[in-house]
Amino acid sequence: MLPSAAAMENRVLKLNGVHNFRDYGGYPGADGARVKTGQLWRSAQHGDASDADLTAIHNLGIATVIDLRGPSEYEGKPCRRHPDFAAQVFRYPEETAGLALHTEAADGVVTAAEARAAMLRLYEGIAFRENLVPMLRCYFEVLRRAEGPSLVHCVAGKDRTGFAVALAQHVLGVDRDAILSDYVLTNQAGNIEARIAAGAEQIRSKYGQIDEATIRTLMGVEEDYLVTALAAVEARHGTIDGYLSAVIGLDDADRKALLAHYLEG
Repeated sequence: MLPSAAAMENRVLKLNGVHNFRDYGGYPGADGARVKTGQLWRSAQHGDASDADLTAIHNLGIATVIDLRGPSEYEGKPCRRHPDFAAQVFRYPEETAGLALHTEAADGVVTAAEARAAMLRLYEGIAFRENLVPMLRCYFEVLRRAEGPSLVHCVAGKDRTGFAVALAQHVLGVDRDAILSDYVLTNQAGNIEARIAAGAEQIRSKYGQIDEATIRTLMGVEEDYLVTALAAVEARHGTIDGYLSAVIGLDDADRKALLAHYLEG
């Protein structure tokens, strides 16, 4: 089920050059509480941010940024920053995915159906990517320390970021339907045509001409992508919590700290 227009209006920060910038709090969480708003943000990269975008982002008071991109990505498209930017930025020094999933999935595909199949295949392994796991650990450590509002992003803010956000929402007690609904909000958030155009330029520069329908499949998300990722986690670890404990290192004390800080009411 797609999020309502009202839900999108309340979550999405409308920017010119930064796509998919939104608050992923505000949902009902554990024990009848609600996830706080204004503390948990997600987005695509900021390399094309306008000066007005930088001011709007600065006004959020973001204290920590978790950049899930690898060096080739963040060096190829450095984030623009507000003159008074003072947030602490966390990055992994090695490639976190080799390529953004939508770019990797484009390799060798000709049709939209092939693109969808490639995305599903990549999501099946996203939780276990050798160099993404350390950044997921870092992400939860940043959230646990709760030193102020945080932002997590990758290139398009939809695949690596979408998976990380889904895990955090799970820990906070957001139900699966709401997690999936928030995930597919990517398809409505921000300037969709500009995001698709940017993705098309990147993909075609690497792989040559790919048709519009295939590009749109690569640059969007489907509920089944995240369902596939979570099912792969459950198949290997029994539960999402089992994965978070065994792979991410999240213990009971960490969970309690996260609930205490990010839930209200």
